[in-house]
Amino acid sequence: MALKSFDDYVFLAEQAHGHICAGQILGLRLALYGLDLLQLDDPLGTHRKRLVTFVEIDRCATDAITVVTGCRMGKRALKFRDFGKVAATFCDLQADRAVRVVALESSKQKAKDLFPTVANKNEQQMMAYRQLPDSDLFSHAWVRVRIGPEDLPGYKAPRVQCAQCGEGINFSREVQVDGRILCRACAGESYYQPL
Repeated sequence: MALKSFDDYVFLAEQAHGHICAGQILGLRLALYGLDLLQLDDPLGTHRKRLVTFVEIDRCATDAITVVTGCRMGKRALKFRDFGKVAATFCDLQADRAVRVVALESSKQKAKDLFPTVANKNEQQMMAYRQLPDSDLFSHAWVRVRIGPEDLPGYKAPRVQCAQCGEGINFSREVQVDGRILCRACAGESYYQPL
C-alpha cells in the first residue's frame, strides 16, 4: 500500500495550504475515504493516471484533497464545480466507476459532543475529525460521471482562434455563433469586463 500515514498527509497539507485547519483535516479524511471506497491505494504511483477528481468548493478541504489524490488542475485531473459544498467525486477511469463523498453537517455537532471542553471551534473540529469514524463524517453515493475525451488528462486537439478577439482556444472549448468560431467570453459567458 502506497498511502502515507495520516500525520504525513497533515504535514504535506500544511505545506501546500500554508496552515492546518479543520477544513484541511476534513479534506484529507474525505479524500482517503473516497480512495478507500474505490480501492485505490496508490494515487501518486501506479494509479495516478486512473483518477479524476471533481471538487465542489474552493476552500481549505480542496487543497487537502489534492495532497492525497495528486489530482491537479494543471494535469487536468482536478475539476472544479462551484456548488459550495464540501464534497468531491472520485472517478476511477480504468474501472469506469465513481463515488461522490459529502461531508455531513452533523459532524460539527459531533465534534462539540466529543470535545465539549475545547473552546476553540477549529481546534475542537480538528481533534474530532482526526478520530471520528468515516460514517460520522461523510455520506457517499456511487454515481456515473460522463467525462468526454476533451476533459481527460493528456487530451490533444487542434488549437483554434476566436474570430472576434483573436485569442487561442484549447480543448474544444470554442462555440459556434452564426457560423463563427468564438471563445466563450466573446460568446457572452465572460466573467470579466474589459476596462
